[in-house]
Amino acid sequence: MDSLLGTADNALRTLFGAHHPARPTPRPAAAPSEAAPLDESERRLAASLMRVNHVGEVCAQALYVGQALVTRDPALKAHFEAAAREEVDHLAWTEERLRELGSRTSLLNPLWYAGALAIGMVAGKVGGDKVSLGFVVETERQVEQHLEGHLGRLPAQDQASRAIVEQMKVDEVKHADQAQRAGAVELPAPVRLAMRAAAKVMTTTAHYI
Repeated sequence: MDSLLGTADNALRTLFGAHHPARPTPRPAAAPSEAAPLDESERRLAASLMRVNHVGEVCAQALYVGQALVTRDPALKAHFEAAAREEVDHLAWTEERLRELGSRTSLLNPLWYAGALAIGMVAGKVGGDKVSLGFVVETERQVEQHLEGHLGRLPAQDQASRAIVEQMKVDEVKHADQAQRAGAVELPAPVRLAMRAAAKVMTTTAHYI
């Protein structure tokens, strides 16, 4: 019962709560006044990409919570919970940047959260801890690739968004490496391809909604 209440609490805080990062928001080296302002099309593009990044962090929260819920290894449970806390920084940073861009988070965040939570629970329950960690590695590697792609698409003068995405990319690499060292197994190719297909649907939809 305590675990279920904790899961519900995390879902409500992730989807509707105010997020307070443990680390300051990454900022560009140049002062904001030195950067050229974004025109309307650039602002919309930056906002769409940051909304996608925010959805990725919503899913990361749900994935880690789902995995922590079903593992019987106390050390691994603590690992998942610590990773989820670190991802709160990313939630807060992307939300802040979306507000600065005059935009909003995805309207479908409850759906994304529920789907990722289910994946985390199934991975841990059916495949065991090593498979569950394998999902973390593959997820973080795919997120890293998405972030790298976004760095190529963000307007060159949007240094504020770039600074956030670059730090997120560093953190995702760290989380994947930690899961690898904890004993992750490589997922079968069909599973990796299915994850990529699901991520494509999510990122394409979140770009607009």
